[in-house]
Amino acid sequence: MTKVGIVGSTGRVGSLLIDGLLDDEILALGVVHVFDDLKKDLPSDVLVTNSMKVMLENCDVVIDFSAPNATQELCEMALLNPTPLVIATTGFTKHQQNLLTEASKEMPVLYASNMSAGIAILKQLVEQVSNTLRDFDIEIVEQHHRHKVDAPSGTALTLGEFAAKGRDLDLDSVRVSGRDGQIGARSKDEIAIMALRGGDIVGRHTVGFYNDGEFLELNHTATSRETFSKGAIRAAKWIVNQDSGLYSINDCLGI
Repeated sequence: MTKVGIVGSTGRVGSLLIDGLLDDEILALGVVHVFDDLKKDLPSDVLVTNSMKVMLENCDVVIDFSAPNATQELCEMALLNPTPLVIATTGFTKHQQNLLTEASKEMPVLYASNMSAGIAILKQLVEQVSNTLRDFDIEIVEQHHRHKVDAPSGTALTLGEFAAKGRDLDLDSVRVSGRDGQIGARSKDEIAIMALRGGDIVGRHTVGFYNDGEFLELNHTATSRETFSKGAIRAAKWIVNQDSGLYSINDCLGI
């Protein structure tokens, strides 16, 4: 069986990944990387380590749901020991994004800010609608639980990128992340991405297209984190058979 290493094993999705892999018929949980205490019972044949090097030496593919600094360390070590990577961490700096690209030259890397099939379809819809309804204003709202540390979410930024792509715009040049005071009228090209935090919301993203007399809203709601863990496991099964390169969840789904 294909052995999987997990980075971010002590997180909420990490715990679900462990459960899912222990029940999988194709993949096997081989090693988990931890920065602190792992409060979860594991079979005796599963290796627990705080060394990225040791983890990479004991698995065939890595699933990463961690933090940007951890992903950076993973990629730097993987360049010395190329291993297929499934990366679901968000909030990267430009340097860390470039590091993913460098790693993908030596090994297959699947990066997705959201592992759900629904978001994969939504990205395509957003680009199509943005291109077609060019006179409509675009506003994106994302909602997450109170513990999420980055804002806007990686998923919201990805949706913004596809909205901008539909109009041949650069998101960094037109993105608005907040409004307060006498800011003047909304400009034609701006794409607003607003973040709400509270309670235990797993994830909800709304991309709205607004015009005089009508508006269209595209919504995606994740009701369980298993959406992300199952998507990552599906991606791991796919990425191990790919050549070096940088892939998306859409590549995995064939859409």
